[in-house]
Amino acid sequence: MAQSGFWWILLAGAIYGVLHSAAASLTMKKLAARLFGEPGRKYYRFGFVVFALITTLLYFSFVPLLPDARLYVIPTPWDYLTVTIQVAALICVMLSLRGTGLMAFLGLQRSEAAVRLPLVTTGFYRFTRHPIYLFSFIFIWLIPLMTWNLLAFNLGVTIYTMIGSIFEERKLVLEFGEDYIEYRAKTPWIFPIKLKK
Repeated sequence: MAQSGFWWILLAGAIYGVLHSAAASLTMKKLAARLFGEPGRKYYRFGFVVFALITTLLYFSFVPLLPDARLYVIPTPWDYLTVTIQVAALICVMLSLRGTGLMAFLGLQRSEAAVRLPLVTTGFYRFTRHPIYLFSFIFIWLIPLMTWNLLAFNLGVTIYTMIGSIFEERKLVLEFGEDYIEYRAKTPWIFPIKLKK
């Protein structure tokens, strides 16, 4: 661990999380609408997607750029199995995005849907409130070659995503009200396991 960028990547993950959360906040959306009027409201989602993509790539760039050390390699033929599951997870991410409307999700659809995504409760959303997060976790944690830097990145992404989903759900309650509260009551959080109360 000492010969890797583990702690620097965790620190970068914390900074990334704060910036990403601030950009995703309702306060920032309202500020954009106040500063730029209708274009600020209408194009905010697209701007956020671009910002998220750039900052995620910058955050990930620490993994190959900093000194690193190998933790483990999944041997053949098991690596074929993990890669197959990763490919399936990526397909499931795309199917989940399609459920929300990919163009609307990216902020490229020029309609009210570009500003407000629909509440989706079908497809994978029947089993988990956050299928995109679930399948993303499957993808990152099944990478056959694990290093200290990649472990730090995966931990940072996982912790941030889990914490961020809690704040995201607060916004969804404000946006969809009782519909989301009912959906949340009957559908598991990220992992499709219903915990007994």
